[in-house]
Amino acid sequence: MGWAMSKNKVIVLAVLEGRMSKSEAARRYGVSRQWVHELLRRHAQAGEAGLGIPLQTSGHEPRTTPAPVRDRILALRLELTRKGLDAGAETIASHLRPWASRRRTATPGTRKPRAKSNASIRT
Repeated sequence: MGWAMSKNKVIVLAVLEGRMSKSEAARRYGVSRQWVHELLRRHAQAGEAGLGIPLQTSGHEPRTTPAPVRDRILALRLELTRKGLDAGAETIASHLRPWASRRRTATPGTRKPRAKSNASIRT
């Protein structure tokens, strides 16, 4: 059981057992009153399991490296190691820069034509 879960459990038990009010528990454990209410709601719905930090449910992990980049990093590391070369972070990054810039360029036919500005029209 992690720190967050055990702290949350202590807060809930203190309130449910009548040892502290919601406001007292919030002050004592350095959380907001709203968080104490949320913990009590979660405990009522799911018991102790509801006191953990919920996982992200959107299916999107914002700090996750995209699969094509991860695959390229792994391939580079394997390639460099097989050649007996350094496969550290800085070397991998230097090899990724040109690859990443090639990936960012638009493929033919995907770029929208530029609108002509008034400055380029001659009278």
